[in-house]
Amino acid sequence: MPDAANRPALLVLVRHGQSQRNIVKKQNRFYLDDESRKAVKGVPDHLIELTDEGRRQSRETGGALRDAYGTFDYIVHSGYARTIQTLDHILEAYTPEERARMPVRHHLFTRERDGGHTYDMTDAEAQAAFPWLQDYWNTFGPFFARPPGGESLAQVCERVYAFLQKLARTMAGRRVLVVSH
Repeated sequence: MPDAANRPALLVLVRHGQSQRNIVKKQNRFYLDDESRKAVKGVPDHLIELTDEGRRQSRETGGALRDAYGTFDYIVHSGYARTIQTLDHILEAYTPEERARMPVRHHLFTRERDGGHTYDMTDAEAQAAFPWLQDYWNTFGPFFARPPGGESLAQVCERVYAFLQKLARTMAGRRVLVVSH
């Protein structure tokens, strides 16, 4: 890793505002049942949007960021609808002139963890489709185990590390905002 002089002068990480999927999953690995996932069933992860509360949170965050840090030299988001919407509401706190001076880019390495084949499943469906999954999860642990067809948390860490390495190489001395998951 480059020394401190070759890193961003400021790196602010913001998680997207509340999404509908956050509400219906309630911090569970899978949906509890078909009723709980009804509102988002079949919606691809990158298209999940913010709730009204998520929009409010994002606007509030925008004011707090502007007050605390001013403008940024570079802004990155994951390209998912909820991070784009969060950023749009954050930027409402800035004047049009300030927004024009802050380049915004999408970077794939800041995306959400890939849930693989289990993305849209209920707990019962995951157990039926992958009866070995819980034993696998227990054996390898939640950091290294990976949902079928998806990513482990270790893999997420690898790509985030690569992203941070790139920021360190390309954003030395700059003020960077990342809106992600």
